[in-house]
This record gives sequence, structure tokens and C-alpha cells, in this order.
Amino acid sequence: METLLQRVNELVRARYPLIYLLTHEEGRVERGLVKFGKTNNFRVFRWRSSEGLREFCDEPKLIPSTSGLLDAFAALDDIKEPALFLFADLSDSLCKPSITRALRDRIEQLGSSQQAILITSPSLTLPTELETETMIVDVPLPSETEISRLLLALTRRAGITLDPALQLRFVKAAAGLTEREIMRALSRVANGDGGFSESDIQSILESKEQTIRRTKFLELYTNPPESSEVGGLGNLKQWLHRRSKAFEPAATEYGLPQPSGLFMLGVQGCGKSLMAKAVSSIFQVPLLRLDVAEVFRGDGRHQESLQETIKIAESISPAILWIDELEKAFGATDSSSGRALGVLLTWLQEKTKPVYVVATANEVRNLPPELLRKGRFDEIFFVDLPDVHERLEILQIHLDNREIPDEDLDILQCAEETEKYSGAELEQVVVEAMFESYHDGARPIATRDLLNAIRHTVPLAITMDEQLKELREWARPRTRPASLDRRRIDFFDDFLE
Repeated sequence: METLLQRVNELVRARYPLIYLLTHEEGRVERGLVKFGKTNNFRVFRWRSSEGLREFCDEPKLIPSTSGLLDAFAALDDIKEPALFLFADLSDSLCKPSITRALRDRIEQLGSSQQAILITSPSLTLPTELETETMIVDVPLPSETEISRLLLALTRRAGITLDPALQLRFVKAAAGLTEREIMRALSRVANGDGGFSESDIQSILESKEQTIRRTKFLELYTNPPESSEVGGLGNLKQWLHRRSKAFEPAATEYGLPQPSGLFMLGVQGCGKSLMAKAVSSIFQVPLLRLDVAEVFRGDGRHQESLQETIKIAESISPAILWIDELEKAFGATDSSSGRALGVLLTWLQEKTKPVYVVATANEVRNLPPELLRKGRFDEIFFVDLPDVHERLEILQIHLDNREIPDEDLDILQCAEETEKYSGAELEQVVVEAMFESYHDGARPIATRDLLNAIRHTVPLAITMDEQLKELREWARPRTRPASLDRRRIDFFDDFLE
């Protein structure tokens, strides 16, 4: 909140007459502005459609006959001292010609008197006539310092003393929630049986998950897979593990820059999505998945929706933000998606919060070239069809996940028979073999079941052979292979034998 108030102070003194605060937290903003007014000798007023204009002073008073917006604006003309006017219900009326005109008539007076009208709303609605006079400001969610104060106040009231390490975990778990959501979640823990134990952190995370789900665009993964659950992609795994400690304070002290992100493109069903989830386990930070299809569906507020997503990701940082199937959003840009692309590009280039972006795409050739240049992402990896060694590993993983004994199975023969199969198709081979063996009296799976499933499957790579060749040709000089080059390893193994 201190950062927001400092920003408001700068804008008012620079004579910005209209400040649009994007937030759900009108009460928190209001308390901050009242405190700011007392410290900096600004009069502070609030207008609500339910009551009219009210001044916050030693004895708060309601100004009569100001429940209508035009009456409230007229009342502002009599106030000559530096002042802040907080309008909580103005956004829906901004585009009415009479309201737009009334604001434009007062712009000169507001700026010259060190006064400003502050509009609070969770969504942006701004007429063209006011665009150049309005500064739009995103109100940050409570910082870790603010959350610590809330937690300390609550535990003191409850007579609870928290271990500093456990307190920090509660603070990080609550990051990304609004002040009211934090108070509700912490109060629920305080009123429970345990009272701020290790197990209560999960309760806070559940509250966060519910909040993130309400955004429509984000999904929080609480149990991402380990990298060992992803078959193959050894080159990419090594690269990620070398960066796994990049968000530690010691890394900053050492002088390491914060990693920007990773772009994975390649063949469908070859593990891009699973690997994106596994990045969270490697880095040991929360994972958020952005549904870009949902962002670009609906009312056309693509830019605002993307900004809302970025704000949430930054509020719970360090975090992984996974943008899946990027080509669905930016494969062909119109004016609306073009503005959203501008927001994303600027943030990728200039972000200061530790948010590691993992982008995935099946088709990259139609994406804007500025999205792929160095600086936006640390590296671009191409995920190709698995080789025989990777297919053997993938088959073994799917057998182990289903607790299928493999002592009598010739998995190597199956791996050799599945050239051009993707990881997803190899999983379906195991599933099909299970159906076959279950139909024959729930007997153990045999090698012939796997081979029958293989012989009745036509992999997508054969159906889309031409498209795959074109994608490989594009990727070869522009990307880094996600898989290790096993040909050299096999050569030296054969040589040593």
C-alpha cells in the first residue's frame, strides 16, 4: 500500500486530475488514502451512490444533497484546498455524455488546485474523451510485509506465538489474496483446533486456489509431477536443474540475474504440458496455468484480462506462470489481441518480480517474431518425437504408474516397434493392452498385448508427416533440442564394447 500511496502523491503533485485505480479492495484503498491525507495535509472525500459525498476528518461528515453524481461534482467546486476525491461507483457512469462533460469541465481546476478524482473499480471502463487525462494504476495486492502485520495482529489477539520460519510459510501461502480474503483464511485457522500448525498451511492454500479459480483465466496446481515422471527430454531437464536455485537469495547475492522463462514447441503429445508442470517441482515454487483461449474469448477485454493475470502471478511470486498453446492467442493478431501482445511483450522484457514464464506451442511459425527473440525467454527448446531410448523410458513409466509387473515383458521390443510414436500414444498402447488382458479374464499383461496394440495404432506423425517435416526444418536452426543426442552416446558405447 505504501508504494501505491507514493504513486498517488507523485501523480497529484504532477497535476493529474483523474486517477483510475484498478482494484477489488475499495476499503483498503480508502483507509490508505485517509492515512495519506492526514500525513500530507490533504482533505479526503469519498462518494458512494448509496450515501453521497462524505469527508473524512476528525468528525466525518456527510455533505447533503450529493447522492447524484452531477450534484457531487458541483460540490467539489467549493473546495479549494489540496484534496483527494475517491469515487467508488463512478465507473459504470463514466461513458454517459453528461458525466464525461462534467469531468472535462473540472479538469483544469482539479490539477491547478492539487486535487484529483480517484476512481476505484475492478474493471476498466473509460471513454475516449478522458483517456489522455486519466492515469491508470493497478493497485497491488497486500505485500508480504502487510500480510505479516495482519498475521501478527491476529496471533497476538489469540495469544499464539508463532515460530518465525512457520510464520514466513503462512505469509507466503497467503500471498496473492486480497486483504479481506487473508483475514478470513487466517481467522478460520485461528478458530480451528490446531491454531496455526504446519497442517493449517494447506487450508490457506485451498483459499488461494478458490480465489484463483474465480479469475476464470488461471488454474493453480498444488501437486505438480516430478521431472522423473517425464520420460526423455534429458537435455531440457539438465538445463532446468542447473537453474533450479535461481530464485534463492544467495543467487541474487552471487550476482545471478533472475531467469526469464522457457519456450517449448514441438510435436503434439510429446510431453510439453507434463514438463511445464514439472518445472514447478524443479524450482519448488507454485504453478499457475493461464488459459489463453479463455482470455481471448468473450467481451474483448483481452488486455485487462492479461494484466489481471500478471498481477496475480506477481503477487504470489516466486512462481511459475505456464502459458499453454500460445498460438491460440497470438497466432493471428487483430487490434485487440495486438494490444494484449504488447502488454505481454513489455512485461516479459521488463518484469522485476520472480515469475518464471513457461510457454508451450504446437505451431510456432505464425507467431510474431518479436515474441521469440532473445530476452523474452532464456531459451527455446524443440520437443521432438522420442527416440528408442526415450520410448523405453516412457513405456516403463506408464507400466510403473499402473503397478504392472514387467519381468516377463519385452519392453525393448515394444520400444523398437513404436518408431514415430509420441509419449501420449505410448501411454495409450499400455492402456489398450490392459483392456485386452482384462477382457481375457483379468490375466497379467503379456508382450503380445502390447504388440497387438502397437500394430493397431496409426501414430499422428505418419498422418501429419509433411507438417512434421516442415516444423523440424523450421526448428533446426532456431531452437535447442530438448532430448539428448543419443547417437553419440550409442557410438561410444559400441566402441567401448
